[in-house]
Amino acid sequence: MDHERAVTRLAALGQTHRLALFRTLMRAGPSGMPAGALARACDLRPSAFTFHVAQLEQAGLVTSWRRGRNIFYAVAIEEMRRLMVHLTEDCCGGHPEICGGLSDAIAQSCADAPACEVSE
Repeated sequence: MDHERAVTRLAALGQTHRLALFRTLMRAGPSGMPAGALARACDLRPSAFTFHVAQLEQAGLVTSWRRGRNIFYAVAIEEMRRLMVHLTEDCCGGHPEICGGLSDAIAQSCADAPACEVSE
């Protein structure tokens, strides 16, 4: 992942409501949540919800789909993994043991997911 993409994604997460939306979707898992339930869970009015979730979607951290009359949102797991790998790939100046296995765990998680590519 290039630095510009990482900065865009980190900037999207660097706001209270968007971070709350992202964390709520992380708890929901890959099946995601309907828009209304997500907005209520994060105590957001519809207009604020639409603005903030659009920022996350434009950054590539959230995906959406329509099911009947409902719109569902979920975390883009592979993109979140790519961001985490980018943040930790040079962990601890060649001493990954300092990181408590974080970089190894992320790399292993990425290796277990065939669609995840460590470098772009």
